[in-house]
Amino acid sequence: PILMLTARQDEVDRIAGLELGADDYVAKPFSLGELLARVRAIMRRTDRQPAASREVLDAGALRVDTGSRRAWRAGAELTLSQKEFDLLTCLIRNRGMALSRDVLLERVWGYDFLGDSRTVDVHIRWLREKVEADPGRPAYIQTVRGVGYRFEIPPQ
Repeated sequence: PILMLTARQDEVDRIAGLELGADDYVAKPFSLGELLARVRAIMRRTDRQPAASREVLDAGALRVDTGSRRAWRAGAELTLSQKEFDLLTCLIRNRGMALSRDVLLERVWGYDFLGDSRTVDVHIRWLREKVEADPGRPAYIQTVRGVGYRFEIPPQ
C-alpha cells in the first residue's frame, strides 16, 4: 500500500497522486489521529486480498497457498525462502510447460537481475531437496535438457 503525504493540496495534485498509484493521499497539515486512521483503513483493505491473489495451488502431494505464502508436502509445511516459494509457484502455475532458465530469471528474479542462469540451477537444487521425496530422482521438477525445467505431477 502507498500512502502519499505531501504539502500539495490542490485537487489536480491529489488526482495525479492517486492516478500514479497511491492508495490514499494526505495533505499537510494533518493530525496524527487522522494519519493513523488512514493507515488502519489501508491495512484493512489490503488484508482483504482478491481471490486471485489468495489462490491455493494443488499439485499432487504439494499444496501452495499464495496468499499466506505457505507450502506443504504431504501435509507437512515446507520452509521455503522467498525465491524458492516464488520459483515453485511459477513452476506449478506453468505445469507441463518447459520454462527456460532465462524465462525463470525474468519471472522470479525480475528484469533487472544481473546474475546468470546458474542461479536458477542452484535454487532448483535447493527446491528439489525440499519438495521431492528423492531429490536425486525428481518427480515434480523435471530437467528439460537444453531448455530448462518443467513441473509435472507424478502419478499417484
